[in-house]
Amino acid sequence: MDIQEFVEQSIGNWRSQRSAHHLAFSHFEAVLSDIEIARIASDHPDVIALCQAYNIDPLQAVSPFRMSWEGQSDWEDSEAIKGTCLLVPIPDPEDFHQGSLLRDRGYAEEMAAIGKYHFTDDETFVLTTPYERASAEEKIWFINPNVRCRVSLIKTSAGSGVVTASFASEIRQTAKDRSNG
Repeated sequence: MDIQEFVEQSIGNWRSQRSAHHLAFSHFEAVLSDIEIARIASDHPDVIALCQAYNIDPLQAVSPFRMSWEGQSDWEDSEAIKGTCLLVPIPDPEDFHQGSLLRDRGYAEEMAAIGKYHFTDDETFVLTTPYERASAEEKIWFINPNVRCRVSLIKTSAGSGVVTASFASEIRQTAKDRSNG
């Protein structure tokens, strides 16, 4: 699998059920979310601006996409968890099975970030992103075209300890699923 195939398989609306262990707080959290992953044109002004922020030629961008989510946590039941993020893959020109992923909003910290990705032999997408106070490692794999799994670890910036560990199962929603509600 390469990044174009991965993004193409990911496009759509997903219902996510995530369980997270926040080790620093000794707390378990359950989150139900609706996630939308949509293509965005490579020449979109936001894509060009994000590439330029990292001094990367926008022509190197492949399959940029926007991810939006809205969910409810049993820990933060007062407000919905919602947000959006622009993601721009920059494949290694020598090997399309690895590269960089630009984000205008990070996973572990709400700041722009650049991570490194690669695909394992079993087609698992692995993304490692350093931040100022932490680092994130995410693994995503497809069980079938409409079911995917995601494991995320938030580690200390030195990588010496795990702060949060989570697992999510995500089911693609069809128009019929959404109309039934």
